[in-house]
Amino acid sequence: MEKFIRTILKAKPKNEKALAELKRRMAKEVGQPILRNSEILKEYLKLLDIGEIKRSEDLEKLLRKRAIRTLSGIAPVAVLTKPWPCPGKCAYCPHEKNVPTSYLSNEPAVMRAIRNKYNPYNQVYSRLAVLEANGHRPEKIELIVIGGTWSYLPTKYKYWFIAECFRAANEFQLKIKNNKPIKKILSLSILKKSLADGQKKNEKAKYKLIGITLETRPDYINEKELIEMRELGATRVEIGVQAIDDKILEKNKRGHGVKEIAEATKLLRDFGFKITYHLMPGLPGSTAKKDLVFFKKLFTDERFQPDQLKFYPTVVTKGSLLYRWWKKGEYKPYSDKVLQNLIVECKKIVPKYVRIIRLIRDIPGESIVAGNMITNLRQVMKQRGVECHCIRCRECGDKKILSKDLKLNIEKYSANGGTEYFISFDSHDEKTLYGFCRVRLPRQSQLKNKEFNFLNNSALIRELHVYGELVAIGAKKKTQHIGLGKKLLSEAEKIAHKNKFKNITIISGVGVRGYYKKFGYKLYKTYLVKKDS
Repeated sequence: MEKFIRTILKAKPKNEKALAELKRRMAKEVGQPILRNSEILKEYLKLLDIGEIKRSEDLEKLLRKRAIRTLSGIAPVAVLTKPWPCPGKCAYCPHEKNVPTSYLSNEPAVMRAIRNKYNPYNQVYSRLAVLEANGHRPEKIELIVIGGTWSYLPTKYKYWFIAECFRAANEFQLKIKNNKPIKKILSLSILKKSLADGQKKNEKAKYKLIGITLETRPDYINEKELIEMRELGATRVEIGVQAIDDKILEKNKRGHGVKEIAEATKLLRDFGFKITYHLMPGLPGSTAKKDLVFFKKLFTDERFQPDQLKFYPTVVTKGSLLYRWWKKGEYKPYSDKVLQNLIVECKKIVPKYVRIIRLIRDIPGESIVAGNMITNLRQVMKQRGVECHCIRCRECGDKKILSKDLKLNIEKYSANGGTEYFISFDSHDEKTLYGFCRVRLPRQSQLKNKEFNFLNNSALIRELHVYGELVAIGAKKKTQHIGLGKKLLSEAEKIAHKNKFKNITIISGVGVRGYYKKFGYKLYKTYLVKKDS
């Protein structure tokens, strides 16, 4: 095998076809079966670790499985919280034993969690191991915590859960799995100390948590909850909006109205969080026409203006009230044609500062009794020639950046009693996005907590992201690490100063605190702050 690896490195195949031809020729010469890429990659990494060979990023890219997982510049790692009672009674949610409400045991993320007995340490560690085994370098981790209403979980469990995630990332570098968890019976003060210690280590660890996403309900958002989320290290919050119509929300027994959605969105934005809305077209009581009206309202009514969207077209699954309605003939889901036409119209009006993360939820077809069965809606839309200007559809992927094709753009819009700026580096035709920064200048922030009311009069940098293939610090430069982040940060500071803001505050993930400290920012109340002297 070592001889084979050296032969490949010497041959330097330029594409998958050339690699496949080389594999066939080598197999024929030695009279052995053609090696799988995973086998080659495993031996390559082994030789690399002991210093027998030099790294070849081009070969890693050819051997890498599902390269798209890290083409957004980060390695997403989803972890699931344990099954816990849900405060909601939503008509569309399935209820399966030993699985969090609204989730199904055969969903990929749930299956991974079940294999790991919902242990957060094991979920993070095993996921990082799989990513590395498939040729990825998951050194910039976006932790995505799913499982329902995070805010309804016991406080001690929440601190234990996140502390264990940090511990797994910190210890993964050692490649010695210590899966004996911190005892959950410890006092809250000890758990908080354990979390703080883990966060401090992570600032300098190889595998950094550069962002944490939590999901919850709009009616559980308040200042106390958001302060706790910041202490945990959260930077993005996903809320189940589903529809912005009180009658539809009431019919589906959501338990809150549009008022709570608007209030939650404002609070999240005033704390600097990135905001993701979950939307469910096709709910009982709605129509495709209504859904499109609601969608347009998201970006014309300043009470909303989410940064990211997840489309979860309504489907019927067993174990839900909706299933019983469907069996009685009281509910009929949209046809494939109606749903696809709706998504086409929605994608046409998505602003350039919004990212559509998902068009469907990852529910296996065998669990869907009625409703959308198409699992590749995004590809279907592309085949239909649908042009979308959202962030995901424009991000540069593995394209090389040309300085002559670099253009600075600034979008300005109102949201939740403040002014938002979306600063981006795009190609001249604006079809390719290389990086962006979100800046908020608050006008009507009135946070009541005295320790955090400094945010009321501070320019907020809510997100700074450079796209392209994930590149580790010190590695060969691609789109990341060529100075775009520094330039975007500089533009954000210019806007803040021009608008007479003396303080600039960044909602930073723990793993990137060191980056901002290089530019004069100091840690204060979980944020990175720079004050004019």
